[in-house]
Amino acid sequence: MSTHKRLFLFAGFDKDCIIDDALIYYVKSLSKYGDIVLCMDCDCPQKEINKIKKYVIHTISKKHGEYDFGSYKRCFQYARDKKILKNYDYLYLVNDSVFGPTINIKQTLQNIESIKTDACGIIISKHKTHAFMESWFIRLDKKIFSSDWFADFMDSVTKEQNKEDITVKYEHGLTNLIKNNDCSWSGLHTVRGRKTYNKPKYLFQHGVPFIKKVSFVRHNGALGQQIKYILNNCDKTASKSIIKTANRIYGKKYMNWFLTDNPLKILFRNIQYSIKKLNNGEI
Repeated sequence: MSTHKRLFLFAGFDKDCIIDDALIYYVKSLSKYGDIVLCMDCDCPQKEINKIKKYVIHTISKKHGEYDFGSYKRCFQYARDKKILKNYDYLYLVNDSVFGPTINIKQTLQNIESIKTDACGIIISKHKTHAFMESWFIRLDKKIFSSDWFADFMDSVTKEQNKEDITVKYEHGLTNLIKNNDCSWSGLHTVRGRKTYNKPKYLFQHGVPFIKKVSFVRHNGALGQQIKYILNNCDKTASKSIIKTANRIYGKKYMNWFLTDNPLKILFRNIQYSIKKLNNGEI
């Protein structure tokens, strides 16, 4: 598999301005199959950047507050200014809102590139009125990333008031933009509602090589059984990096409580979660 036809624009963030084990593992895994421009939406010191330097062609680390699309913008602008976009067949948008890859990423890349559409994401999210490519892993063909309209879209990214505005304007907006410019799009997997967050075991068993980080804190910890299954059955190096980083982010005490096989504990957590939603008028 060629390592020269893919350019990954990688958006990262860490509240402690750390390049942690999970991020290093992810970037190292991708670097075997293409070039990476990394932008961290935080001010990482040089000693942290050095941890990942050999796996990327360029790193940007500066707090900008524009979330993932702000980092994609900066990575794209770097590649455009350096006139290297022409060297690649595929441009990928990827970010660290996920842990992984839990299995070798090679097959996923082959699968996503075997689909003959102009754009393809790992996940298409379907809601009642619309569908869109989830923006944490999307492949774009040259027809898109070499166009003026795509460059204009990337340049237009700015700071928004809240995360919902970002989702609608940029994540949903990218899919709409692709459709409106007569380009085709698709996904390897289609999910409804919040299945990407709430069914990590199901997605793992169906070949999705990533776990959304938010799954670790959803539903009052009721997803711990699913996460433990993945960690016990995925690549061992991936598992170690995920556990080490999760212990840092969420705390070892929480992780020991979270990762359980006990069905009664999972049931109790789900009941507590449902009661909380009921009290908040969400049910």
